[in-house]
Amino acid sequence: MPSGTYTLLLELPVETSIAVGALGDHDLSAGYYAYTGSAFGAGGFSRVDRHYELAAGERDTRHWHVDYLVGHPEARLVGDVRTIDADIECAVARALPDGPVAGFGASDCDCESHLAYAPERATLERAAREAHDSA
Repeated sequence: MPSGTYTLLLELPVETSIAVGALGDHDLSAGYYAYTGSAFGAGGFSRVDRHYELAAGERDTRHWHVDYLVGHPEARLVGDVRTIDADIECAVARALPDGPVAGFGASDCDCESHLAYAPERATLERAAREAHDSA
């Protein structure tokens, strides 16, 4: 399976409080979220498949910060953007709009957050595609 960098696109139709592991409880506004991560392990992009399975209720285990959002009953995983064989996780995360949770998905780097927010899907999806293309 190929590996690389991915950005998950999520919809949160209503304002929701979500417990994010050690980061604690956070109130998230209704709108769209983009989480950027990397998939360079043995399974490559099968990590993204795992996120879809968690969103569909086919898995319960939460390993990463994003699992708490993806697995929340109010959240909906609506798509993803992938760049094969490129380690551009931090460059993409920094190019996206600011996120609501400091440290989200960024415990192993110097980024403020790997979770971005925008009120409209088109805005965030376009930003994610542009960030992947230019990184």
